[in-house]
Amino acid sequence: MKEDSKNETPPDFSLVLGGPLYQIYRRAHLSGEALELLHRRILAISLVAWLPLLILSLIDGHATGGALKMPFLHDIEAHARFLIALPALVIGEVVVHKRISPVTRRFIERQIVREKDLPVYKAAIHSALKIRNSVVVELILLGIVYTLGIWLWQRAHHSTGTASWYAQPDATGLHLNLAGYWYAFVSSPIFQFILLRWYMRIALWIRLLWRISRLDLHLSASHPDRAGGLGFLGKSTYAFAPILFAQGALLSGLIATRVLYEGQTLVSFKLDAAGLIAVMVLFVLAPLLMFTPLLERTQRKGAAEFGLLAQRYTSGFEQKWTRNKAPEMSELLGSADIQALADMGNSYSIVSEMRFVPFTLQDVLRLAATTAAPLVPLGLTVLSVEELLSRLVQILI
Repeated sequence: MKEDSKNETPPDFSLVLGGPLYQIYRRAHLSGEALELLHRRILAISLVAWLPLLILSLIDGHATGGALKMPFLHDIEAHARFLIALPALVIGEVVVHKRISPVTRRFIERQIVREKDLPVYKAAIHSALKIRNSVVVELILLGIVYTLGIWLWQRAHHSTGTASWYAQPDATGLHLNLAGYWYAFVSSPIFQFILLRWYMRIALWIRLLWRISRLDLHLSASHPDRAGGLGFLGKSTYAFAPILFAQGALLSGLIATRVLYEGQTLVSFKLDAAGLIAVMVLFVLAPLLMFTPLLERTQRKGAAEFGLLAQRYTSGFEQKWTRNKAPEMSELLGSADIQALADMGNSYSIVSEMRFVPFTLQDVLRLAATTAAPLVPLGLTVLSVEELLSRLVQILI
């Protein structure tokens, strides 16, 4: 029975192919088994969240102008939220499924997880799948959205005190119109739920990585990726690029609204932009630091082992070629010892240059650029392309 458990193939792991929302997609013919029909989901979710706001604003006469300072069609923040960020979060499901699912298989295919730890590894996978599929977890998220989420929405929007396309002020406060009720109780909760669901899924991924990092992984200090064989983890973080892009779009919409309609300056948001980029990059890459102690031990052990091997080989090489009589030219030209010595040097360099983190500076810059991309159009309104690139480099470095 134990032998069967060892030989059992771990189930295919996906962060997104499961849970009540996924089942709703399937029953509504908005998704196939592997998240096909992406265009249907984007269209359906965006239309439910955004189109009624347009229709109700047209009915109330608040869509294009009138006495309002900011009619619906001028609300850049709302459009960025429902027409850019929300579709990006939906697209992220497909990207994450395609790029994260193979990662768990690589731990087995590359024999990074030792045979003795396979039962523990499989248990970690099954535990993650159980939480992913939990009805209770998504009901809790929904409860948070319709309690704390609506309270936060009210605090953020009722503090303006000015007439808007979704509410009118009087002596007792702001009063929602039909568009405002849909905005507060349908559109915003949809967005908040999908975003919160993403945070839960990413937390689930971090939990799985933590359990894997506790195993006695079989790493190699001489692996060409200079990360002990875990370099694929750094590349896997690109899967979360749509989520980072969505966060950048949210901030971009907020800044645009504040600058155009509240008289604030674009420069006053530079710390917000830099902070968002830093936080989102850390949010994705920091969990990989859990592998740092194991990578440090692997590098230290590998350096000692390769140092001993190199010492033995170079001693033998010197004894054969330099300490005895001068070798004949024909012997030297026909020997592979010179190339072997060079190969030994290359291998030792790889061990010496091994990183203690499974990602590179290139990975950091790519994720930062993805988060910053929606902010670029704002920057171009006050800076030239050259100035904007210079400022961005300064922020990143």
